[in-house]
Amino acid sequence: MLIITGIVAIALGLLNIYNPSFSWKFNEGWKVRGESEPSETYLSVTKFCGLISTLFGLLLLIAGIFKLIA
Repeated sequence: MLIITGIVAIALGLLNIYNPSFSWKFNEGWKVRGESEPSETYLSVTKFCGLISTLFGLLLLIAGIFKLIA
């Protein structure tokens, strides 16, 4: 279970790092009519959270692998 959770966290983290505007469209974009874009601050915070999520996912993945070995 740790391995699957780690892989999902890594995937979501990488999505937020490489395509932060997708997160904005998914969470906030549908609330706005017409063309609108996220602020630079929102994009920066989303990338940072993606980095944290990726690191946490790696930690879970490593813990899951060690749990299988032990």
